[in-house]
Amino acid sequence: MDADPLALAARVTSSADDRAIARLTERRPPFKFAALARVWFSDTDAQGVVYYGRYLPYFDNARVEYHRQLGQLHLAGAEFVMRASNVEYLAPAHFDDLLECFVRVSRIGTTSVSYEYAAFRLPEDQLMVTATQTLVLVDLGSRRPVPVPDTARAAIAAFEDELAP
Repeated sequence: MDADPLALAARVTSSADDRAIARLTERRPPFKFAALARVWFSDTDAQGVVYYGRYLPYFDNARVEYHRQLGQLHLAGAEFVMRASNVEYLAPAHFDDLLECFVRVSRIGTTSVSYEYAAFRLPEDQLMVTATQTLVLVDLGSRRPVPVPDTARAAIAAFEDELAP
């Protein structure tokens, strides 16, 4: 059962553990997975607002937790590298805000995977930032693109339902 975001926000403290909290969710279809991130003081600029570049680590964490949920995707000898990133900033976050970062795979190409993100501030549930990213799978030795393995395709497609394997 999906946790009530207000109850969840009340339970979460400002510890380092905040960044590791991730879970399955039905709160924001088509998203099925979210990770929490606490805004640290070092994430803010001189105006006390989250520096725009700090949202990328929040999304990276959500993506890593998403991959962990899917069993690391069995990518022996290869890793995903960033090809493109587009971020839209809708509202400012501040020190100690709790952000719920949703992530999903929207497309699987031959050698790439595209992700969508949305970050909401809790407990207000206010949309703060949206993003899309495309990552390319590269061989660790040659640093050249390689096809996304069928096992990874199947794991993502099974989780996201609407994606064909």
